[in-house]
Amino acid sequence: MNQPDPFRHVHDLWNDSAAARLDAVGRLVYRSNLLGSDPRVTNTGGGNTSSKVAETDPLTGEPIDVLWVKGSGGDLRTATRGNFASLEQTKLLGLRKTYAARPDRGPKSVAEDDMVGLFAHCAFNLNPRAASIDTPLHGFIPRRCVDHTHPNAVIALAASADAERLTREVYGDEVIYTPWLRPGFELGLRMQQLVVDHPHAKGILMGQHGLINWADDDRTCYSTTLGLIERAARFIEAKYAANGGDATAFGGPLHRTLPEVARCAVFAKLLPWLRGQVSRRRRQVATIQHAAAILRFVNATDAARLADLGTSCPDHFLRTKIKPLYVPLDPGELAGDPESLVRVLKAKLATGLEQYRADYAAYYAACQRADSPPVRDANPTVILIPGVGMIAWGKDKSESRVTAEFYNCAVEVMRGADAVSRYVALPRQEAFDIEYWQLEEAKLRRMPPEKELAGRVAVVIGAGSGIGREVAHRLAKDGAHVACADVTAAAAQATADEITTAHGAGIGVAGTGISGGGPAVGLACDVTSRASIRAMLDQVALAYGGFDAVVVTAGVFVPSDATGHIPDDKWAVTFAVNVAGGYLVADEAATTFREQCLTGSVVLTTSANAVVPKKGSVAYDCSKAAANHLVRELAVELAPLVRVNGVAPATVVAGSAMFPRDRVIGSLAKYGIAYRDDEPTDALVARLAAFYADRTLTKTPITPADQAEAVFLLVGDRLSKTTGQIIAVDGGLHEAFLR
Repeated sequence: MNQPDPFRHVHDLWNDSAAARLDAVGRLVYRSNLLGSDPRVTNTGGGNTSSKVAETDPLTGEPIDVLWVKGSGGDLRTATRGNFASLEQTKLLGLRKTYAARPDRGPKSVAEDDMVGLFAHCAFNLNPRAASIDTPLHGFIPRRCVDHTHPNAVIALAASADAERLTREVYGDEVIYTPWLRPGFELGLRMQQLVVDHPHAKGILMGQHGLINWADDDRTCYSTTLGLIERAARFIEAKYAANGGDATAFGGPLHRTLPEVARCAVFAKLLPWLRGQVSRRRRQVATIQHAAAILRFVNATDAARLADLGTSCPDHFLRTKIKPLYVPLDPGELAGDPESLVRVLKAKLATGLEQYRADYAAYYAACQRADSPPVRDANPTVILIPGVGMIAWGKDKSESRVTAEFYNCAVEVMRGADAVSRYVALPRQEAFDIEYWQLEEAKLRRMPPEKELAGRVAVVIGAGSGIGREVAHRLAKDGAHVACADVTAAAAQATADEITTAHGAGIGVAGTGISGGGPAVGLACDVTSRASIRAMLDQVALAYGGFDAVVVTAGVFVPSDATGHIPDDKWAVTFAVNVAGGYLVADEAATTFREQCLTGSVVLTTSANAVVPKKGSVAYDCSKAAANHLVRELAVELAPLVRVNGVAPATVVAGSAMFPRDRVIGSLAKYGIAYRDDEPTDALVARLAAFYADRTLTKTPITPADQAEAVFLLVGDRLSKTTGQIIAVDGGLHEAFLR
């Protein structure tokens, strides 16, 4: 095959030196990672690869052929050896006889699905990785290496009205077309016969689905995959350009694109309300996209018609549902200011969501079978808004990003198919049989249980250090997405980066143009400025769609001067941060909470000093006493939707930004605790912490982690009936007991 060189639509990343250092399974993993790293080759979590490797039977010591194939779940880009199932090839091929003996065999039969359960009996060397439904597609093709990918360009051919003719036009007899058939045993048998009937073919184009190709070594198989994708992409782009390119794509533009500032303003005002609408069954997290490619589609004349057809590739609509919700707008409705447009969109979305849910219920009723799983959430996972862009929803940021990625793939498939022919979606019944396939349902049930705060978004103000940083990490540990906010943007981002490193950025492929976010974002916020608070909360909406909890740990401590007084201006600063700041944050957050109409939680950090006066901290102590009462007032004001509580630590020295070295030394001197000026700061901190601990009933130092645990309890559902309360986390400071 004459491969295009250089490639224009894919990247050849193979390194012979790197591959030569690997064993056969290592080369399979290497090949898989390279294929998965390019979103034009295959989508996140989609596709699979395999190699047939000579191994030694651990019982007999005899040589045997073993099929190593990407197992159920997982992602080619990030796959490791542990993500691959291994099956004894002879046993796997022997299942053909078992299947042939079943009287009820067929592409949607019980026998077909039962074969998947038998793959475990073919496992080599007790490998526990579950084999996927695509295993026969790899095992029955008599070549050493097989790649199955979902390239947009190839799926565009596969989802065209005359896919078979286009396959011949692009590939001649090197690739054979086969009509849609659900992946599984039956499709594997069909492919086996196609290879026998076409011994010189290098691949098969699967109707509506994707590409599978083969070779007898890893390098050739990888190059073949890239070459076949490149040929389809060049064919499509030539036709696209000849037909007028972007100027005529999807029937040409109908709507204008709003300026970026206006688009972001619309998203920020609309998303919390919309999140409440789609989170009635479970809380959803958003990903927005308004890059040029998606705007070209949502603004187009044919967007409504194409959106209603739904997606083609089964890997796509498992995330995107059978179709998106397209919001119809008159071009003139985009001419107003963002607030006017948001009012229009809310009205149209309220109607559109109701109709979408009804349509989805009708789709389920019309297509369900006797053994179909119960109907799933009927809300759309993709919403398209002309002039503005796309909103994708998922149970977490990772899932919503992948949903956005998949619908971008669907758009590119529609663009390519319409350039060379006419786009054809998968028939509704076939789509339903994939979406509600018992094997897919079983895969969902095998997933590990969700963490306690899964789907929740928490805003932590003061997250750059001390208690706030610890709170951010604690909430993320139990599954929350965390917006880390701090007056110092760099400190907030540092905490967000720590969380992302600890928990991973989530699945998704770089270079897709999908907005980020991951498990945490870092944002600047000055709690003394309402405008700064609103801007920060709007950024949270853009990152996640809204939020469920707000935790304020930001605070200032101004000690008395040498004369025992606090300057007048420092009183104002203390109360501005410690009291008014908490009020402004809660007041602005309340606007978003009401828009979402979802229950929420606000936690303010007060202090044991609020009830225990201490010499030298009069402004701080008074401000914290006011903060205690602010908690009670806000609990009344924001009920019943939002719970408001406080956490009152006693002195937290270790890890606190409020105890720099000079304050530690000042406190040691005040209490007559011996120290040397040349001692390390850590030693001085430990000595002061031990002194404070000795004054408590538990005799242990109080740490930021202790405060974070209390915040965790208040943010989640464990204390869902608690509001207006101050939880003391002070080690048992008896002077602070209620009196």
